[in-house]
Amino acid sequence: MEKFTAMNEKYYEENPVILDYNTEREKLAMPEYGRNVLKMVEDVKRIPDRAKRSEQARAVVRVMELLNPQVHTADNWEQKLWDHLYIMAGYDLDVDSPYPVPAPEQRMSRPEIIPLKNKPVKATHYGRNIESIIDLIAGEPDGEQKTAMIRSLAMYMRQQYLIWNKDSVADETIFDDIEKLSDYRIRVPDGLTLSRISSDSNFSRPGMNIDFATVRKQGGQQKRFGRKGNKR
Repeated sequence: MEKFTAMNEKYYEENPVILDYNTEREKLAMPEYGRNVLKMVEDVKRIPDRAKRSEQARAVVRVMELLNPQVHTADNWEQKLWDHLYIMAGYDLDVDSPYPVPAPEQRMSRPEIIPLKNKPVKATHYGRNIESIIDLIAGEPDGEQKTAMIRSLAMYMRQQYLIWNKDSVADETIFDDIEKLSDYRIRVPDGLTLSRISSDSNFSRPGMNIDFATVRKQGGQQKRFGRKGNKR
């Protein structure tokens, strides 16, 4: 046994185990295909015969398709696979491709920034639609109809305010918000009041309006009848 152990120690001294970590390797240009596919591409590049090299390149593209099936969602998915093949080959691959060789500059270039038409929301707890309604009301002539529109708007804004903020809010706070959001194009008429909020009103946030009494009742029914509602 001691002789066997000594032989093992001598073997590993002469042939040390070298661990090859991915963190120490070159970064993959297309990590979604893995390092084994990269090795395939490198082997294809070393094939001297162009016809054989092209044949093996098509086989590698087929493997890439199997490893990346979500590529089929794109309209030009087959061309994308060939582009990825050239990227992994460092754009140095002389094969018969059904598509033109992509230029390295295409991958390095940044996409154009799409300008946003919408301005930032001034008051997020009211939402963007409120600003559109305020713009509409601001263009109305003064009169009873405009006052009625302001009152309806204020009541809706009060409801939104109570959902996301405090349990109560003064009418004057809502009126001030209307005037500020309109850049003071709207002036709330003096003496305008809003109807009182009923004590039964529920302004819970979306997804939080739960009737716990109903939940408890349903839980009791499940205990009596079992999961599927059948008597035990």
